[in-house]
Amino acid sequence: MNQASLLHKAALSFGDRPAVTSGLNPAVSYHQLSDRAARLGHALREKFHLNKGDRVAIMMKNAPAFFEVLYGAWHAGLAAVPINSKLHPLEATFILENSGARVCFITDDLVADITPLQDSIEGLDAVVATSGAAYDALFDNSGGAIVDCAPDDLAWLFYTSGTTGRPKGAMLTQRNLMSMVMNYFADMDTITPNDCMIHGAPLSHGSGLFALPHVAKAANNIIPASGGFNPAETVELLQYYTNVSFFFAPTMLTRLISLPGIDTADTSNIKTIVYGGGPMYVEDTLRALEVLGPKLVQLFGQGESPMTITGLSRAMHTDTDHPDYLKRLGSTGIARTDVDVRAVDADDNEVPVGEMGEIVCRGDVIMAGYWNNPEATADALRGGWLHTGDVGAFDEYGFLTLMDRAKDMIISGGSNIYPREVEEVLLRHPAVSECSVVGRPHADWGEEVIAFVVGEAAEAELDQLCLDNIARFKRPKEYRFVAALPKNNYGKVLKTELRAQLAADEKAAS
Repeated sequence: MNQASLLHKAALSFGDRPAVTSGLNPAVSYHQLSDRAARLGHALREKFHLNKGDRVAIMMKNAPAFFEVLYGAWHAGLAAVPINSKLHPLEATFILENSGARVCFITDDLVADITPLQDSIEGLDAVVATSGAAYDALFDNSGGAIVDCAPDDLAWLFYTSGTTGRPKGAMLTQRNLMSMVMNYFADMDTITPNDCMIHGAPLSHGSGLFALPHVAKAANNIIPASGGFNPAETVELLQYYTNVSFFFAPTMLTRLISLPGIDTADTSNIKTIVYGGGPMYVEDTLRALEVLGPKLVQLFGQGESPMTITGLSRAMHTDTDHPDYLKRLGSTGIARTDVDVRAVDADDNEVPVGEMGEIVCRGDVIMAGYWNNPEATADALRGGWLHTGDVGAFDEYGFLTLMDRAKDMIISGGSNIYPREVEEVLLRHPAVSECSVVGRPHADWGEEVIAFVVGEAAEAELDQLCLDNIARFKRPKEYRFVAALPKNNYGKVLKTELRAQLAADEKAAS
């Protein structure tokens, strides 16, 4: 079992099809990508003397070379360590040291910051830029056979975003990745060699993971010329490519549907938009369906269960006649085909339908554990279930509605307040484009609700909106109007920074 074998099978049957395209320029066909992966895999074994199971880091902005390095590492039986190219060198240093990567491949924009690390990180033998003579020389061989891998062999070391501390390396095995690929076909979408995926989100995370089922079916993987996500560029690319799929964080989807002129733009070539990685509010989902049509599929997953826990299908997005349509649109759907999911209390007992609990799951897609972190592994996988840290509830039909991360829940006067519930209400105001709700310590109540708002709504109007829709005790005690919300490299709002800002203000005032 080796993901590299899926590339080589695709090349055998569809060798002339484009595998990777940069903007409007084809980079490599499937035959070429398969051949280059084999040659690079041979060089990793022979030139760098890497052995099966060794780690190869890939710190690159989105670029065609990402695919040949990823599959080249797998061809050689190695484990890939994709690293977000936007990380600070100190953050990259931690991941390189923690993973024990022997070689790190980078794009030219990182040469000045990352190349010097090979002199300071023990065990890092080389940092290789994916252009120029040194990289080209790695392909001056005839390749070799794919190294056979066991299902439990490490394939992808997925480092968490680390918003609450040092990132942890989730160990994704060949079995985990194969389960994710097959589950994509079962629950997300079908793929043919006539399809393509435009990668605006980082290949180091979700978009790269969803490239795997596209490679397996010989679809075209398109890297925008900008190397990232730009709504105008995305619409422009849609004029040239058909049967287009995307993986979007919710903020990317909302940026696309907020693009001036999007209502009249030709987006008919979109086949599927899979979105996830953070809360997507119902008002935004309805707007996306209005603008783009029935193209949406939602997922709930995390790096430890790559992209696969629950899902809201295309059909569920468009079942407008169902009496619970809006409620379901605000959910994350139902358990994926080969994953067991439930909500549990603090003692890991399953809670009744409708009650909030921590979401736990199990299945072949669940990570093997955290790299060199047995304590975190034991805590996350206790009882054989992955404890996600997310809080939610199931209805009687198996639809999961997430509220927040457990750490984000606000307890005021002994009552639980879930920020998302308040945020959903505030976003109904036409002048509110974004908002985030956090708790601030309060001497009498434990915590009080504070709302950070992007927009120019009147406080009295927001107050009335809350009083009309949720219990009075959930109403924000203060509104802070800001130009933008702090976000990480994947578009997730950093509530930790908002809480830190409140704490700093309190300290300054005392």
